[in-house]
Amino acid sequence: MQFTTLPGSDLSVSRLCLGTMTFGSPVAGPDAIRLVHYAAELGVNFIDTANMYEGYNRFAGSAGGVAEEIVGKAVAGRRADFVIATKLGMKVGDTPVDENTSPEAIRVQLRRSLRRMNTDYVDLYYLHRYDPNTAPGEIARAIGEELKAGTIRAWGVSNYSAEQLSALLAAARAENIPQPSMCQPPLSLLNTGALDALLPLCEQEGVGVIPYQVLQGGLLTGKYRAGQQPPAGSRAAEKPDWMKPMTDEVCATLARVEAEAKAAGQSMTQYALAWALRQPAVRCVLLGVKREAQLDEAAAIF
Repeated sequence: MQFTTLPGSDLSVSRLCLGTMTFGSPVAGPDAIRLVHYAAELGVNFIDTANMYEGYNRFAGSAGGVAEEIVGKAVAGRRADFVIATKLGMKVGDTPVDENTSPEAIRVQLRRSLRRMNTDYVDLYYLHRYDPNTAPGEIARAIGEELKAGTIRAWGVSNYSAEQLSALLAAARAENIPQPSMCQPPLSLLNTGALDALLPLCEQEGVGVIPYQVLQGGLLTGKYRAGQQPPAGSRAAEKPDWMKPMTDEVCATLARVEAEAKAAGQSMTQYALAWALRQPAVRCVLLGVKREAQLDEAAAIF
């Protein structure tokens, strides 16, 4: 496994990060715990979760917390072996602190996450989405307090535009707190929008990037074919509303990627991951899996 250091910190993380969005359903708790332990055997020490994650049972406003509880059980007794990232900002209830990233939401949601994972600190704490109702300076001050208290060791953003991140970086400088270490945007061979402005900004400002949806929900693994029923157990079969439609344009891109992967001597999965790792400022890639074999395939590129 290859490792990198999160910018502005002393945190050494594997360049392959295990995502937990599907922990709970369809990946049941015991299976999810085994996946975390197996990933660790392969050298993966970086685990990504969020306060909203509860697998396919998720709906807007549902309480979440399932994946964090599973992660807590998986790392019990060996917390120092893992770098854990979690997030706040998505709607997880009906009160004002159950959505967005106000100072009070940060204070409350962070402590709920700590309790669920049975830990005293989060290594990397993400703002899961842009909050239009809270000034960047207020967010930066609240994050600064948690950094000072040691409840978080570093912080980052997810689903931010270049303009939104630029404002937050300016606020962090004005408040004299460490800037965000990491940025987590969607990025894949089927979704390259982040390359236009966001990744160049991250490279310029020294913010690391860890893209998600690198396999575009499995489309870039080669398992789907136009005009054919999705394989049993695949995301398209289990949760089709989470999938990008198989348009003519998507099918043409998949055919091109398949040919390029074959020429490179890689599977489509490996080719897609390797492509993401070559993009500006990308330090790690985020991958969710159901089976150990999927981890083996991905880890082979490192």
